[in-house]
Amino acid sequence: MQAALTAQDDSGITNHTAGMTDGQLRQTLHLHVVRLRRYAHALVRDADQAEDLVQECLATALAQAHRWTPGTDLRAWLFTILHNLHIGGVRKRLRQAEHVDLESVAHLLPQAPAQTQRLEWLEALWAFEQLEPDQREVLLLTAVEGFRYRETADILGVATGTVMSRLSRARQRMRDLLAQRGKPNLRLVKS
Repeated sequence: MQAALTAQDDSGITNHTAGMTDGQLRQTLHLHVVRLRRYAHALVRDADQAEDLVQECLATALAQAHRWTPGTDLRAWLFTILHNLHIGGVRKRLRQAEHVDLESVAHLLPQAPAQTQRLEWLEALWAFEQLEPDQREVLLLTAVEGFRYRETADILGVATGTVMSRLSRARQRMRDLLAQRGKPNLRLVKS
């Protein structure tokens, strides 16, 4: 049997590589896991992805143990496998078009400023509050809640014509109130 060469790397791990059998190779792999994890984390910058990359590297090394040449640097061979798996994964992700549901990223897309809409909403709410209670009720039931005129009349216990009359007066009153106040006086400030 051939005598094993002993080399000590800068981590203090002694590598016995010459004359090592496949079984001995499998037993030695665990000595390099910490360094593989550190390198994988530097490549992918995510702990879970790094762990997956190391596991894939070790599985590949075990499956391809017959390709390792006894007497060569096992650590370098493992790092080469890890690096190649990482590069292959990057290339694969670049080739694959990633489909993203637009609704899931809609909040990231630029949107028109909402200040004007908010002010217009507040103006409409102010005008609504200025209406007579019977007009507010009709407007709320028909325009906001979506009831038909007949349903609104039944809810309020009045004739359908009364609902139509109150609704017409409520809409006109709101238009008048909003016209009196005018549009919000805003100016665009350049950033």
